[in-house]
Amino acid sequence: MYRNPLKKTVEYLKGCGPERAKTLQAELGIFRYEDLLNHFPFRYIDRSKYYTIREIRSTAAEIQLKGQMVAIQEIKQGKVNRLVAKFQDGTGTIELIWFKVTKWQREKLQGDLFKELVVYGKLNEFNGHYSIVHPEIDTVEDAKKIPQGLFPVYSSTEMLQKKGITNRILQKMVAAVFAEQISIPENIPQHLIDHFKLMSREQAYKTIHFPQNLDDLKRAENRLKFEEFFFLNLSVLSKKIQNKAKNRAFAFPIIGDYFNTFYNERMPFELTGAQKRVIKEIRSDLKHPAQMNRLLQGDVGSGKTMVALLSMLIALDNGYQAALIAPTEILAQQHYNSIVEMLGDMKVEVALLTGSVTKKKREPILENLANGTLQIIIGTHALLEDTVVFKNLALSIIDEQHRFGVAQRAKFWRKAQLPPHILVMTATPIPRTLSMTMYGDLDVSIIDELPMGRKPIKTISKTDAHRLQLFSFMRQEIEKGRQVYIVYPLIDESEKLDLKDLMDGFESISREFPLPKYAVGIVHGKQKAADKEYEMQRFKRGETQILVATTVIEVGVNVPNASVMVIENAERFGLSQLHQLRGRVGRGAEQSYCILMVGGKLNPISQRRIEAMCETNDGFKLAEIDLELRGPGDMMGTQQSGVLDFKIADLTKDKKILNAARTCVEHILKSDPEMNLPVHQSMKNYFLENLKEKVGWSNIS
Repeated sequence: MYRNPLKKTVEYLKGCGPERAKTLQAELGIFRYEDLLNHFPFRYIDRSKYYTIREIRSTAAEIQLKGQMVAIQEIKQGKVNRLVAKFQDGTGTIELIWFKVTKWQREKLQGDLFKELVVYGKLNEFNGHYSIVHPEIDTVEDAKKIPQGLFPVYSSTEMLQKKGITNRILQKMVAAVFAEQISIPENIPQHLIDHFKLMSREQAYKTIHFPQNLDDLKRAENRLKFEEFFFLNLSVLSKKIQNKAKNRAFAFPIIGDYFNTFYNERMPFELTGAQKRVIKEIRSDLKHPAQMNRLLQGDVGSGKTMVALLSMLIALDNGYQAALIAPTEILAQQHYNSIVEMLGDMKVEVALLTGSVTKKKREPILENLANGTLQIIIGTHALLEDTVVFKNLALSIIDEQHRFGVAQRAKFWRKAQLPPHILVMTATPIPRTLSMTMYGDLDVSIIDELPMGRKPIKTISKTDAHRLQLFSFMRQEIEKGRQVYIVYPLIDESEKLDLKDLMDGFESISREFPLPKYAVGIVHGKQKAADKEYEMQRFKRGETQILVATTVIEVGVNVPNASVMVIENAERFGLSQLHQLRGRVGRGAEQSYCILMVGGKLNPISQRRIEAMCETNDGFKLAEIDLELRGPGDMMGTQQSGVLDFKIADLTKDKKILNAARTCVEHILKSDPEMNLPVHQSMKNYFLENLKEKVGWSNIS
């Protein structure tokens, strides 16, 4: 029935059966033998050591005893029943405790009375008395059958325990798979196994579950980590090759009047070396009729919008339309204002389309997009609506890509005759290891310089005890003609506002900085778009000196005169968000400051975030620290982190293995992109059977 025995369902496994199979499927997603083998232990215990009850100390976590149960008593306490057994070994007595015992367990325990037993479990202490709750129990004979060496401990759930699927049962099931002497075929080319002295795949699986010693365990872990990284990179990089071969696009061979006029006559500042390098990379891509898929990373204030505009002008020079889509109206409006201001009196038709654009204004925009007279459109999700039709869209620029779902992006691509060239921009620096995996099917460009004349932002942390000192400093900056942001956190990621904190803060600031000498504005996500824009424009024009806001001002707000960013309850923000907020100041030539107001005693992670913010302005360094603190899944968000759902590999700890695996894949695909050589057949077969569809969320097709 099964050509590949590893595909057998676990209900046919000795010691499992249909009922346990259902529980394993529901609780751990274990359907087949291979799923069980890939349910790796998360730690190991040395089961070769036996304690005597006299030797027990409260510092011990898990202990193993040899002795007899001499009495069992069922105790009722309210609605909770518990079974308590006295266990003796000649040196003392300890209690074994079970809650919610089934009839089967009760009968088995009664049958074990006065037998020579091995008991294992976590030690508990209460008032100087020791106990073990829900211990694992084996006869001495059965205990001898447990493989010697390190004993595996598997992750579990309350339901598994309730159904009697203990750690010992899971271990027996894994042993039953190996007892069937199923072959685990190799999936990595032999020359790589030889070169890196990797353990064989079959031996690695046996060792990861039943290691004899720590050295063997380390070798098994390294083999399986290499395998995970290898096939992730094979999936992503082969997709990249396919896209370049398959996705045709309009070529932009001409650098004409639009680009040259702007570059030579309208440029508001000298491009940095990094900007010039990135534009050269983009121009090289756009010359060819293969779709560009490029990620542009740049720290806050590094000049990504300028690169976007120059790229769009190349599209215009070749007779095509360009679109820029942003996740929020504030950011879309900011891009529109910046681009219109930079273009000045150049004859380029640009429009803004967001959800708040009225029907009267929307109709001519849609008409001009369809007939081609509108050359550049900037907008939000409104650009994805079916009523938005282009004549010849050929370049799509996406800002803050992670805010858009795959289905939304796919809808955007279908608006073009051929797949448009794609430039993805992010102001959130991404660690190299994450970039290689999450965006592995994109080419990457990095702007790693800030424009000339920018002074590093000074960042300090303060507590509420320094509130009066803060107010005094704000007055000094305002008297110099500067402006101040004060940002309050959100309750949670669903973007419910902590309006009480915000409004209390607004009232407090308004009392401290009263009219007519001072003007205080307020911006938050519950406001209508027009009200938010009104307040932002007042702040931009200098009519308000202080803007009290939530994180709606995180990206896209550009007020060069603002020199102070105060972040309330800074410990409640993530490192990336703190850095983004800090980036709202320091955009002019004057010295700027970021003041992190923190609560009482911070937990170690919050403390490290605050320290990191005060130590460096480098977004890429902060991104590496963020990766170490939070892990890749939390950094990228739950929706996008599925591709990083490693069984054993860890991006933060296994960078060397990741780099080695990626280099190997690059060499293989360079010489054999279709993986047709005989030495690559086992690798290709495994890839086609298991991983062909597992691509990064940056996939847009």
